Amino acid sequence: MLLPPTVPAYRIVGACGAALLAVAGLAVGALPVDDADSPWLTGLYRYAGPALLAGFVGLTLLVVAWWWAGRDLGGPSASRRGTVVTLTCWSAPLLLTPPLFSRDAYSYLAQGAMVLADLDVYRFGVAHLGGRLAAEVPEMWQQTPAPYGPVFLGTSAAVAAVAGTGLGLGLFGLRLVALLGVALLVLFVPRLARHCGVDPAAALWLGVLNPLVPLHLIAGAHNEALMLGLLVAGVCLAFERSYLLAVVLVTLAALVKAPAAVGLVVVAVLAARQQGRWSAIWRTTAAAAATMIAVTWATGTGYGWLTALGTPLYKHSWSISSALGRATVHVMQAGGLDPGDGPMRFWVWAGLLGAVATTAYAWFQRRALGLAYALGLVLAAAALLGPATRPWYGLWGLVPIAAGAPGRTVRLVAAIGAVVLAFVTLPSGFGPQPRQFVLAALGVLFGLITAGYLRLLLIPHRPLEMDPR
Repeated sequence: MLLPPTVPAYRIVGACGAALLAVAGLAVGALPVDDADSPWLTGLYRYAGPALLAGFVGLTLLVVAWWWAGRDLGGPSASRRGTVVTLTCWSAPLLLTPPLFSRDAYSYLAQGAMVLADLDVYRFGVAHLGGRLAAEVPEMWQQTPAPYGPVFLGTSAAVAAVAGTGLGLGLFGLRLVALLGVALLVLFVPRLARHCGVDPAAALWLGVLNPLVPLHLIAGAHNEALMLGLLVAGVCLAFERSYLLAVVLVTLAALVKAPAAVGLVVVAVLAARQQGRWSAIWRTTAAAAATMIAVTWATGTGYGWLTALGTPLYKHSWSISSALGRATVHVMQAGGLDPGDGPMRFWVWAGLLGAVATTAYAWFQRRALGLAYALGLVLAAAALLGPATRPWYGLWGLVPIAAGAPGRTVRLVAAIGAVVLAFVTLPSGFGPQPRQFVLAALGVLFGLITAGYLRLLLIPHRPLEMDPR
C-alpha cells in the first residue's frame, strides 16, 4: 500500500507515534499526585508496564519519522508550510495529554499563582503557596526559588489567573504559550539560515522538526519554546539591521531564561559593523537595560531574579558534571574513603571551565564560524557543561546550530545528539528503575521493527539516506 505522493509516509508514521505516546502518557506521564477530579484518566496507572513499552514504541516511531524526513528536504516538508503541517501532525496528539518527561509545568503554574498572590517567588519556594498546585511539585523543589525572569513569570501568572487550580486548563494555556514560541521558530529559523548561507529546509528539519520540539517544548510545555523563539527572532532581525527591535526581543528572551542574554553579544557585534564598536555597545546596553526595567516594573516581580540565577547550583540539580562528581564519590566510598563534597565541587568547576573555554573559542573564531554557529556552540556548552542539564536544554544550542552551521559533519553530530536526548528520560520525568529500563529498551526494539514494516508497507523501495546538509 502506497500513500499519495502529497502525503509523506513519515508524516503519518510520526503522527501515529505521537498518538501512541500521548495515550501511554495517561498511565506513565507526569500524572497529578491526586487523581481525584483530574482531567486525565489517571486510573490507567495500573497498566503502567504495557503503557511504558507502548510509549517507547511511539517515541521510536516519531524519531524514525524525523530521520526519514531528513532525506526529503526537497519534498513536501521542505517549505515553511510543509514544516507547519508536519509539526502539527506530530504535535496535535500531545496537546491534551498529561505533561510528559517533566513535572516543570506544575512548577510554572504554582509560581504563576504565587505572583498573583503577591508572594516573592525569588525568595520562597512553592511550599509557601501550598494547595493543589504546590502539591504537584516534587518534594526536592518545594523550597527552591524560581530561576525564571519576569517575562515568563508574568506569562505563567496570566495563565494561572485564567486556569485557577484547573490542571488541564493551566497546562493547555502553557502549551499555547509554547506554540507561540515554536511559531516564531518556524518563521525566523529559515530567515536566519539564509543570512548564514545555510539551506533553510535543512535548518527547519534540524532546528524545528526535530523530536525534542514536540516532546519537550509542546508535550512538556517548557519555557525554552518562548525563550528560543524570541532569541532567534532577535538575532535574525539584527542580521537585517533592525538593531533596536533585536535588542528588545533578545532581552525579552533573557527575561524568560537568562542564557539567552548571550544573544545580546551577537546583536552588538552586528550593530558595530554599522555604528562603530563603542556606539553599538552603549546603544545595546541602554536598550537592554531600558527593556529590563520596563518589564520588571510592569510585572511587579522585582529584581530578585538576579540573585535567583544561582538556583541551578542547587544540590539536587542534575548535570553531566554533577553525575561525574557523584560517581567519583561512590567509587571513593567503595574504597573506604570519605571525600566529602570535594569531587562534586571539582567536576562542577571543571564543567564550568569547559563552558568558559568553549565560549572563548567561539569568540575568537567567530568570523570563521559565523555568529549564529558561535552562539549555538556557547549555548550548547552552557547546557551540557553547566551545573544543571536537562534533555530539552539541548535545544539551546541545537536551534542556532541548525540555522548557522554549514558543515555536514556538525549537523549530523547535532542530529545524533537530538536522537540520544529524546530517549534519556521516562515520560514520568524520572530516571528508570531496572524493570522500566528493560521495558523501554523493548519498546525501542519493537518500535524499530514496526518502523521497518511500515516503511515496506508505505514507502516505495529506494535506498534510505539522510542528508542533513
